[in-house]
Amino acid sequence: MQLSLFSNVKTVYANSDGPLDNESLYRRVAREAGISLKTVKEKSPIGESGQMHSKFQREVRWHQQTLKTAGLLQHTGQRGRWELTKEGKTSLRKAQPKASMVAFSTDLGTALWSLSADVFNAIDAPVTLCLTSPPYPLAKPRAYGNPSLNDYIEFIVDSMQPIVANLVDGGSICLNVSNDIFCPGTPARSIYREKLVIALAEELGLWKMDELIWSNPNKCPGPVRWASMTRQQLNVGYEPIYWFSNNPKKAIANNRRVLQPHSEKHLDFVRRGGNRMEKSCSDGAYRTPAGGYSRETEGRIPRNILTYPHNCPAQSKYKAAARSMGLAAHGAPYPLKLALFLIQFLSREGDLVVDPFAGSLTTAEGAEITGRKWLVTDCMLEYVLGGSTRFAHRESFRINPDFAALAA
Repeated sequence: MQLSLFSNVKTVYANSDGPLDNESLYRRVAREAGISLKTVKEKSPIGESGQMHSKFQREVRWHQQTLKTAGLLQHTGQRGRWELTKEGKTSLRKAQPKASMVAFSTDLGTALWSLSADVFNAIDAPVTLCLTSPPYPLAKPRAYGNPSLNDYIEFIVDSMQPIVANLVDGGSICLNVSNDIFCPGTPARSIYREKLVIALAEELGLWKMDELIWSNPNKCPGPVRWASMTRQQLNVGYEPIYWFSNNPKKAIANNRRVLQPHSEKHLDFVRRGGNRMEKSCSDGAYRTPAGGYSRETEGRIPRNILTYPHNCPAQSKYKAAARSMGLAAHGAPYPLKLALFLIQFLSREGDLVVDPFAGSLTTAEGAEITGRKWLVTDCMLEYVLGGSTRFAHRESFRINPDFAALAA
């Protein structure tokens, strides 16, 4: 357990939005490592005295002490609460400017360890879809860093500009951003999202196609301060995904590629002839004739509320693989099924899909599975290396020996 839990402890601190007490640390490490709460609390005799203690908790505290000794953890002044030091937050290996390196590739795509601007400002390739989740403007940065709220809109616009310049006519940009950014010291949500939409429209000429709702039934309760403590907010259950296009009339999107199965009840209704008589609803705004809905179709058109839990098997497999290599796993990946849906809806087989903030490389895996070409970047070496495990089983997988040596 000692060897396997060190990276879990470090990852939990790296992905925490604030200081952690030990009880919170135990729960999060257990969740990160896939260990049951029963094991966390289970006690057994320790040492010559035979006193009963939890082996799991002792191991976590041991690794916590290692981080303290290394100068990576600091006390917050509140009893029993610790957080990463500035050095600890930047201990992930970040790519330096103008130092891009191909990490690995397949026949369909390439992943680079690089700052996104260094790659996307240099390429000249037609992009059909950019699907990405940029760093959120959190008050307390995660280990991979993020821009402040004041700098966020400029950061996103600058990051998207070279991609928009290469966007094919009717191409799409999809941005998964946070709804849980609050005006300092208040339960009022920031309107940075609205300002971001306006900036992308006015500065880059993009059209807002939709604000898709990613409903996440497994999302952790929060915002803790405003929902659990002051009780002035509700627990959040979704994140927005903004979908833009440079030419809405020629948008390459096609919902026929993502049709869903009809329910048996609907199919039975259709096969019995649909409406038996003319119907009028909403004061006559909607009318359906007798015999309406009697033609069986290929499938049901999805609604724009996309429900996918974040703890999907693909992410669990990725995190386990990263942990087995002693790597910090990315703490905020979106589910593979969500990426697959958007890639199929907004692009065609053979099109180029890009992600400038690749994280755990979910977008890249979705593109690979669906037969799209892909190009992704991330500035953190550990995330690119961990994400490579998603592709290692593929026959065309090739890792750059220089990158592998650097990562060793």
